Amino acid sequence: MLPALKIWALLSVSLCCLSQPVHPKKGFRCPSTCSCSKESIICVGSSYVPRINPNDINSLSIVNGTFSEVKEAMFAHMSSLQLLLLNSNSLTTIRDDAFSVSFLSSSSNKIETVYKYAFRGLRDLTHLSLANNKIKVLHRDLFSDLDSLIELDLRGNAFECDCRAKWLMTWLKNTNATVSDVVCAGPEDMKDKRLNDMSSLHDECISTDFILHHYKNDVYVAIAAPSAESCLVFQWDHIEMNFRTYDNITGQSIVGCKTVVIENEVFVIVAQLFGGSHIYKFDEDQSRFSKFQDIEVSKISKPNDIEAFQIGADWFFVIADSSKAGLSTLYKWNNKGFYSYQSLHEWYRDTDAEFLDLDGKAHLILASRSQVPVIYQWSRSNQKFVLQGEIPNMEDVVAVKHFRIKEELYLAMTRYIGDSKVLRWGAKQFAEIQALPSRGSMILQPFTFKERYYLALGSDYTFSQIYLWDDDKKLFDRFKEVYIQAPRSFTMVSTDRRDFMFASSFKGNTQIFEHIIIDLSL
Repeated sequence: MLPALKIWALLSVSLCCLSQPVHPKKGFRCPSTCSCSKESIICVGSSYVPRINPNDINSLSIVNGTFSEVKEAMFAHMSSLQLLLLNSNSLTTIRDDAFSVSFLSSSSNKIETVYKYAFRGLRDLTHLSLANNKIKVLHRDLFSDLDSLIELDLRGNAFECDCRAKWLMTWLKNTNATVSDVVCAGPEDMKDKRLNDMSSLHDECISTDFILHHYKNDVYVAIAAPSAESCLVFQWDHIEMNFRTYDNITGQSIVGCKTVVIENEVFVIVAQLFGGSHIYKFDEDQSRFSKFQDIEVSKISKPNDIEAFQIGADWFFVIADSSKAGLSTLYKWNNKGFYSYQSLHEWYRDTDAEFLDLDGKAHLILASRSQVPVIYQWSRSNQKFVLQGEIPNMEDVVAVKHFRIKEELYLAMTRYIGDSKVLRWGAKQFAEIQALPSRGSMILQPFTFKERYYLALGSDYTFSQIYLWDDDKKLFDRFKEVYIQAPRSFTMVSTDRRDFMFASSFKGNTQIFEHIIIDLSL
């Protein structure tokens, strides 16, 4: 064994294939913290990498150094360097493209992070040691360029043998290099096991995230934009793979717009505080929405929500009226237009309406700022909604949304003051299962992407929250914070196998977040 290999075995982390010794150039001055010979330099306690070096030095050792990072091209000025020992220093990070050597040792440091491309291009590297550091995770394909690797030492680290180690487990099975034991420090059920011996890891390696989506104009579908006094109609561009504005329905203080498709014709119901509410219909000849019908002003004083639905072959929509003399009204389609059909819940300042199927029967829930939510059931005999009951202990609910998880029915109840609540249907009643802190919230919206169940909780005072359902605990856990100015609604859109969340606001522009899949094993 060559003397250099003995040093590597002792100190670990090095590169090999030394060239023939060459005398240093004349005028070379050895740094004060170093000892220099014809072809090598050894530095003790250095706070930096020596910069004044002859090009023919092929061996450099730095011990007990005080610098914390190996930066990109840090040793590029030493073009002949082939053996590098960086043992027992204060290193915590190795950045991309840090080395250009054949024999590398960086053991007994405090390294926690090795960048994905730290060893990029080192096709002549034969010996590598990262022993006795604080490494928990190594990036996938970290060793993909090491075609000549003979020996790898990873002892003395604290590897987490979860899904992020799956690639390393596979690589250990396929590499021709001799690799030290890779001992697991966690999770608890894997502690002290050897990754070298494993054939599978059962941890879930897929997670998700919501990232702000940048779009050229505005959105898709129909979303009220109160700050712009408009209802934006949006279209997904399948060529540019982006959202663009298709039409803009303007009005006065628009608080909601809802699309309804009846016999292949598209309608947009637009509710506004002033100037009356209206229905628009898509005009194919003009490729835009034109006013189709006015909604009776006498019936709607202060609209706050629109809910459209179908019962049997009939189409309906209801507008929740939040004025003190409010009269929430049900409208029915009669093949010529929508006309008032039934008055509901007079004088109660309704804030939200939610249509749902409850035990096979059509129901309507109306939420109110002045009393607990009430439940109506559709009567087949008289073809009207009949008051059935209420949801107790749920005062000051501003919005109610229903959702299902594996056939179980839940309600998301939004409260502006106090905690918002998640309720589950069972034994002919709704029972609370979870409270979510929600001061200043106007919407708690359930939705599902990629078989994952979420709640988006808006806030007027702080960051909005996204919660993710934990199937083991049967509860929602906090998943991500997003900054949206006073969100009033969340609308979910899926197109071209991509999923988006639209967040509209009374104070700012509509924002779009894309739901993405993250492979944690990368």
